[in-house]
Amino acid sequence: MKKYILAILVCVAATLSLQAQRYAIVDTKFILDKMPEYKQAQESLDQFSQQWQKEIDNKQAALDKMYKDFEAEQVMLSAELRKKREDEIFVREKEVRELQRKRFGFEGDLFKLRQELVKPVQDKVYTAIQKIAVARMYDFILDKSEGITVIFADPKLDKSEDVLKELGVK
Repeated sequence: MKKYILAILVCVAATLSLQAQRYAIVDTKFILDKMPEYKQAQESLDQFSQQWQKEIDNKQAALDKMYKDFEAEQVMLSAELRKKREDEIFVREKEVRELQRKRFGFEGDLFKLRQELVKPVQDKVYTAIQKIAVARMYDFILDKSEGITVIFADPKLDKSEDVLKELGVK
């Protein structure tokens, strides 16, 4: 009887160990921050972003001046001239909003440039993660950098350094 129970326990333990999932945790933000090409892409994005923001700020400053001038002169203007200036201000406001949307809006210039510069680096990281997952037979890998919250993670499960080694980054 004891042998029978022991055999059942061994079978149950073997089944559970076969079904155990292997997993790991990586920090993609940590990995990307260590990669020189990601830093270069971020610097380029920052430069373009600052340049575009300056362009918008200049147009906004010109619009603000135009509005102040209108406020100061509006009592002396004829109804026709007042309407013309209001229309001009409205057109300039629309231009500033359109430029902001074009540069920083959803699928705007910044989004497109980010796709062009950053996405290839991110794809490289994800490919390295996938290689490690397949080679080490992980069932899943969690990213603890953003989005998914990991309340507790055993540091020995963090494979970010391994991904950096796979990418050849120190």
